[in-house]
Amino acid sequence: MFHVKPGKRRLHLFDLDGTLIRGSAAAVEISRQLGLVEEIAALEEGFLRGLTPNEFAVRARALWSELTVAQVTAAFEGAPWLDGIREVWADIGERGDRCAVISLSPDFFVERLLGWGADAAHGSRWPAVPFTEQIHRPGILDARAKVRIARRLCAEYGIEVADCVAYGDSMSDAELFAVVPDTVAVNADRHLGGLSRYSYTGGDLREAYALVQKRAA
Repeated sequence: MFHVKPGKRRLHLFDLDGTLIRGSAAAVEISRQLGLVEEIAALEEGFLRGLTPNEFAVRARALWSELTVAQVTAAFEGAPWLDGIREVWADIGERGDRCAVISLSPDFFVERLLGWGADAAHGSRWPAVPFTEQIHRPGILDARAKVRIARRLCAEYGIEVADCVAYGDSMSDAELFAVVPDTVAVNADRHLGGLSRYSYTGGDLREAYALVQKRAA
């Protein structure tokens, strides 16, 4: 797919909402299956205005009280994913590198990406679907948690933080972008302005990935 000289092993860290899913988010796609698009839009607006991730999760859990596994599957399969995700992750693996997804979205959605070739997929801890339990607030991730999880993965894989690449699109990625040297803003909003080494707008992850690979060549 790409041809570069071998170097240090790298860890590629991917955000989910707005990054791998273009112009949408797991919460939006799940809500679409329940006919709750307007309700989740209002909740997303509250998040942009300062609603904490754990409060967002509590309110989303209330909206999704009737959620089924079949609806989660439909939301995942119908989401507007970037093209080339599996191909990029396969190339990362062929190089001996690692890739992981770290997202504030529910783990029951994020972890489905393990089947696409991600080495690790970390989301906020939610109760199993269909819900019989409430949200455990300490299990909901925030922007700082992304950095903490990234450092833990580096230690697990024996890779330095200096050899990581982060891909993100919004304010929840800003703290990770501040500690990782190679960063790619993918269809990003104003919150990542000036924080990323590279910027990509488009619908194919292979093109965003190529920006980093060209530098490594």
